Amino acid sequence: MIEKERILPRTILILQALLRRLPHNHPKLTMISEELGKRKAGFKGETAVDYKLSFLDPKTYYILHDLRIPCQDSFFQLDTLLITTKFILIIEVKYLSGTAYFDPIFNQLIHTKDGIESALPDPAIQIKRQKKKLIEWLTKNRLPSIPVYSCVVMSNDRTIIKTSSDNKNIHKMVIHRHSFLDKINDIGVSMRIETATQKEVKKLVRTLVKQHKEPAPSVLERYKITEGELLKGVICEECHHRPLVRKHGSWFCVACNSSSIDAHIQAFKDYELLIGSTVNNAKVRDFLAIQSSHVAKRLLQSLQLPTTGPKKGRQYFLSFEEDNPQKNKQKNRLQPDGFHSLSIHFWDHCSISFIKGFKEYPLSVSEYSMRTGVSG
Repeated sequence: MIEKERILPRTILILQALLRRLPHNHPKLTMISEELGKRKAGFKGETAVDYKLSFLDPKTYYILHDLRIPCQDSFFQLDTLLITTKFILIIEVKYLSGTAYFDPIFNQLIHTKDGIESALPDPAIQIKRQKKKLIEWLTKNRLPSIPVYSCVVMSNDRTIIKTSSDNKNIHKMVIHRHSFLDKINDIGVSMRIETATQKEVKKLVRTLVKQHKEPAPSVLERYKITEGELLKGVICEECHHRPLVRKHGSWFCVACNSSSIDAHIQAFKDYELLIGSTVNNAKVRDFLAIQSSHVAKRLLQSLQLPTTGPKKGRQYFLSFEEDNPQKNKQKNRLQPDGFHSLSIHFWDHCSISFIKGFKEYPLSVSEYSMRTGVSG
């Protein structure tokens, strides 16, 4: 049973927004594009392994993806955690093409592709640290001492795995995706005795989900990009021209003559990802490159956002939290219906989470109305 879903990482969304909002001649565009490509490949690899996990018995295995758990003054992160009454398995996923050489002397992974070598941190060392942190966390939280195993799964079946002749145990820790289920079965067979009850396992799962903290990636700060470098205006979905012109309740592109009634939605998403989760009328006018405060007000009101403050200084709250099914479940229980429906409707309308080949497909207004019962 999947207890915590895998969602498209926020860093990928930020990088995509950043590429939309930087000039074509920006000096850091290449670095950003390269990072986005690597992160997409990593996410693709993780979802490929998730497919294998879907064949496991949901009554026996509890699966949690993308965990970030506090430990002392920092956090430890886990790609995937598999929990049963007999054992826990930490799964670190790597998606690499070419050759992966595990160097036991310098504790590094040497990746070779198209004749070019690059050094990466050794994931085998990484999962040893994760295992230690998880065992410490279990003890600290007075949870059952279930045996903890770990493995690195190379999700690209064409990756050639190599190591030195004296590194004999690496095959127990690093495996290809196609042998992943066999690895899980072998561990299960070797563990004949249950070390925790179903009730204890469910408590462990609940505690992990409760203590999980979403990362707050500071991509702009890392690349030293200021808000002033970002391109303003609503972007055309057809030809990517900007800024679109607002006329008679629609957005018009002077470059390709296309029109849209909801092209501003992506601009609001970009603002939340790159600048912040609160916005007011003046900031909307600046970022969308419109002059009318009345138009800005209508756009904000149509999205039914949570607000605070008096009319003149009113702040509107943007949030991606509702993209996460786990947070949906929790907020259904914790939030009043009114507040919950506001943010749900907004992001069901504009979050655009149908990922096909890492492209985003926006909902039309009719689809939005049909899904939420709210007309925009």
